[in-house]
Order: sequence, then structure tokens, then C-alpha cells
Amino acid sequence: MLHKSLIALAVAIPLTVSACGGGGDTSSSTSAATSTESSSTSASASGGGGASSSVDISETEYKLNPADPTAKAGQVTFNVSNDGGVTHALEVEGNGVEEETDSISAGQSGKLTVDLKPGTYEIYCPIDGHRDLGMEGTLTVQ
Repeated sequence: MLHKSLIALAVAIPLTVSACGGGGDTSSSTSAATSTESSSTSASASGGGGASSSVDISETEYKLNPADPTAKAGQVTFNVSNDGGVTHALEVEGNGVEEETDSISAGQSGKLTVDLKPGTYEIYCPIDGHRDLGMEGTLTVQ
């Protein structure tokens, strides 16, 4: 009887260790996928060769964060999140450009893609009075 118990234990231990090892491999694959996604996000955020770039802006009452971002010349996509409690929007103005997002409700987000040349641009919330309350900044395009 003791002999059969030892055999069962000898078989069970490698299977248990193997199963734990398999879980570790899955975790590694997940980490690799997350790293790949992060790399892809970074590549698009850094301009992916200068053709395009993106700028993430958080809007609250009554400020832009960041207020003075930079971007590479070319197609710039603004990823705007309204992290405040009232409706906001984002306008980009300067160097012959004047474009804005639709109104963005509290807790929502929006995108605006604009072709920009090197220089500086005003960015602000065009909703009544928000700019005067401090929701403005300067975008530098290089």
C-alpha cells in the first residue's frame, strides 16, 4: 500500500510542477503582448518616422493637461479626454489653421486630427468663457 502511495506521489509532483510552469509561460506571453502594445503606442506617439504624431490632453475645470505640449510636424492627432464635470472641447488655432473637436461631455473623449507645420499654435477650450478661466495653452510643433 505504501509503495502505491509513493508511486502516485512521484507521478503527481512532476504533473503539478509542469502545470505551474505552464501558467508561467502564459503569463510571459501576456507580458510580451502588453510590451508589444506599449511599443506600438509609443511608436505612434513618437511620430512613427515623422509622418504623424499624437498628443493626449486631459481637460478639467478649467485647465488643459498638458497645457504646453509638443508634436512633430505633419498629421497630429489630439486624443482629448474630458476628465471634468462639464462639457468641454479643444480648438487648435494658428498658422492658418483653426480646427476644433465637437463638444465632449463629461467623462467622454474625442479626437481631432490636423495637418500642422512647424511653429506654435494656440490650444484652448472654445466653450463659452472656458478659455478666459484658464483652459488654454501653446502647442509647439517641431
